[in-house]
Amino acid sequence: MPRITPLTIDWKPDRTSPTPVTEQIVDYMCRQISSGAWPIGSRLPSQRTLAEGFQVNRSTVIAAINELADYGIVEGLHGAGTRIVSNTWSLMLPGAPDWADYVSSGFFKANNATIQTINRMEFTPGVTRLGTGELDPRLFPRDMWRRVAGEAAAEIASLSYPPPEGLPSLREAIAAHMRATGVDCQPEQILVTSGALQALQMISVSLLSAGSTVIAEAPSYIKSLQVFQSAGMRLAGVPMDGEGIDLGALQSLLDGRDVRRDAVLYTIPTNHNPTGVTMSDARRRALIDCCVANRLPIIEDGAYQDLYFGDGDDGNDGNNGMPTPLKSLDETGMVITLGSASKALAPGLRIGWIVADRSIVHRLADVKMQMDYGASVLSQWVYARFLTSGLYDEYLVGLKRELRRRRDAAAETLDRLFGGIAHWVVPQGGFYIWLTFDRPIKTGRLFQLALDRGVLLNPGDIYDFEGDNSLRLSYSYTTPEEFARAAAVLAATARELGA
Repeated sequence: MPRITPLTIDWKPDRTSPTPVTEQIVDYMCRQISSGAWPIGSRLPSQRTLAEGFQVNRSTVIAAINELADYGIVEGLHGAGTRIVSNTWSLMLPGAPDWADYVSSGFFKANNATIQTINRMEFTPGVTRLGTGELDPRLFPRDMWRRVAGEAAAEIASLSYPPPEGLPSLREAIAAHMRATGVDCQPEQILVTSGALQALQMISVSLLSAGSTVIAEAPSYIKSLQVFQSAGMRLAGVPMDGEGIDLGALQSLLDGRDVRRDAVLYTIPTNHNPTGVTMSDARRRALIDCCVANRLPIIEDGAYQDLYFGDGDDGNDGNNGMPTPLKSLDETGMVITLGSASKALAPGLRIGWIVADRSIVHRLADVKMQMDYGASVLSQWVYARFLTSGLYDEYLVGLKRELRRRRDAAAETLDRLFGGIAHWVVPQGGFYIWLTFDRPIKTGRLFQLALDRGVLLNPGDIYDFEGDNSLRLSYSYTTPEEFARAAAVLAATARELGA
């Protein structure tokens, strides 16, 4: 067998380029492979050698190799390193389809490199997820689940296709749950979805027109998604203050020429993602008045509504001090509210819902039928039973008590480790603390160094419309002790970078 010449690296990424370093490395390696300079069968240098050659962190190299592996160009072989196994660029030969064009022109646009890295590294053993948007799996109510699962096995006679709107029993249970929060609705106004994200996808492709503007808080969870951009819409950010979205800034945006009349507002008024801010009742009422006056429809994301435990809530009553949903103030049908089982109970159930006028539910049900013929019957049945049996409310009491305990511990840890170099607001519920450094810091560099040290961050700029010098920290996925250890790593790393 002929001996393959060791691969050489005679290039380094351009750090002044707007193209992310990881993307530059992937492009370079693809060029080397497509030109034949790096032949099929060659073994890549070690990750350490590649990092030294490119003058980057090993985590950047790992991200680039993982992307090449996703393309099918390289493969990690047990005990033999990583080898080049395919030259997919041969697809560019005459008469063959150019799959790169198909991918780039598809409906869904790619996430940016940082988000792709976060999504990939969340499943890596030994990495502490300090910014993740998920509950600690150890808080899952196993005993309740066993009880409900046993009832499902005894009572479900078949798993046929469900009605596209959702199982009647679940729609009735969700309507009752929403009425308990102050939203006066009937089962006919409920559409069950495969998670709240699917609800956004359906709205974007069936209710909104290409070229319209989706207005959101700045920062906002929606900025980290491509769902609206993939449908051809623009995003516009409005700054926030301690009470929520800045109405003066919103009105100025609406008065401008860049916003079309078919704009829509996307907002997370309770336990905002990523800042943790809960909009005051006064601001909510003023926001409704502003949107009515400007004929601006609202998409209200209530994914964290059930996780409010404000300082006045003793944890024994699930609705004590609960903020008023925007939908409960809606007298014109202009508010569509989204809900989800993912944040409070189980993301793996993939159950979300929409509360809207019957005509909208009918339209979206037709779209859902085209997408997946309805959400999982088993998941719908399970969630309906949690709601109707009282188990969900019982579970929420203990969950909110634990989240408050973790929040308080996280706040104490941040006071101890980040006092004098950063500031933050202690949230009234949800998962997140929005930490902003007092001095400019390269959050991209911080992200890479922290990852090298086993801590996975969510940099603020993936949620914002410009650089914000911030991080989304989560106390929901880790114990207070785990949070403290990871935060100590983060604080030491930030000080190394001049924070």
